[in-house]
Amino acid sequence: MHAIVINAQGGPEVLEYAEHPDPAPGPGEVLIDVAASGVNFIDVYHRTGTYPLSLPSPIGSEGAGTVAAVGEGVSGVSVGDSVAWVNVLGSYAEKVVVPADRVVPVPAGVSSEQAAASLLQGMTAHFLTHSVHEVKQGEVMLVHAGAGGMGQMLIQLGKLKGARVLTTVSSDAKEKLAREAGADEVFRYDDFPASVRKVVPGGVDVVYDGVGAATFDGGLASLRARGLMVLYGAASGPVPPLDPQVLNRSGSLYLTRPSLVHFVAERDELLWRAADLFGWLASGELKITISERYPLADAARAHEDLQGRRTTGKLLLVP
Repeated sequence: MHAIVINAQGGPEVLEYAEHPDPAPGPGEVLIDVAASGVNFIDVYHRTGTYPLSLPSPIGSEGAGTVAAVGEGVSGVSVGDSVAWVNVLGSYAEKVVVPADRVVPVPAGVSSEQAAASLLQGMTAHFLTHSVHEVKQGEVMLVHAGAGGMGQMLIQLGKLKGARVLTTVSSDAKEKLAREAGADEVFRYDDFPASVRKVVPGGVDVVYDGVGAATFDGGLASLRARGLMVLYGAASGPVPPLDPQVLNRSGSLYLTRPSLVHFVAERDELLWRAADLFGWLASGELKITISERYPLADAARAHEDLQGRRTTGKLLLVP
């Protein structure tokens, strides 16, 4: 089979497309023929060393496909099942072995590409709006990068929960996408706290920030007293160390830095989030934008486009 591996951490050029032995499932595992792999910023963090890996290493953490074989002791998953997974290193490949308790069923009405494009970001948006902070009817939330895959997911889930959703984007084209996702107000990044305060003088209830260094301080300035800053990524770079007194002076604010892995650790929780997500996709209540599909061999180009913010919506690698 072909797969992408890295032998060093660095730029997109370290992503190497090569032949590797076909994997085989061990006890408690399933072998999957990959239909599509999602491209995410966590893959960039793995590639660059922001999240260090033992080298050489496979890469990629999300995908969907068809079960080709099952290992000893596996129950509840059968050959031919359509499944998806997240947080499994090595998903940039034609075949991948996944622990059976980490795969989720993909129902009729949801394609493998939709599943691969939505699972990581969709379940992240789910735990951010249902668990880290349970968004309530009438609340006001600020979502950064509203035209991106995560931004569009958060906007849509916020609207499903009855919130008023504000967002930031960098261009008119991206504003159009954010509004199509349901955003009530769309701002440019320049002096966005002032724009937020014009429409919500008291400040927003919660900020969802996957951008990081470039937006963090402005996000704090946009919150109401006792509001919550949810920092879930660092696309523009890591946030510098923070004096906790800043939270005090800004109105007794709350700050959290959550990760999906801790919100799907139990299988029941994993299945709940995936079932909600795929149910919304199947019913049309949630829409996923796949902006680009790349051959597996073009993983480096996909990373360049993702980091360069030349795309909107989700990027897929298709073996």
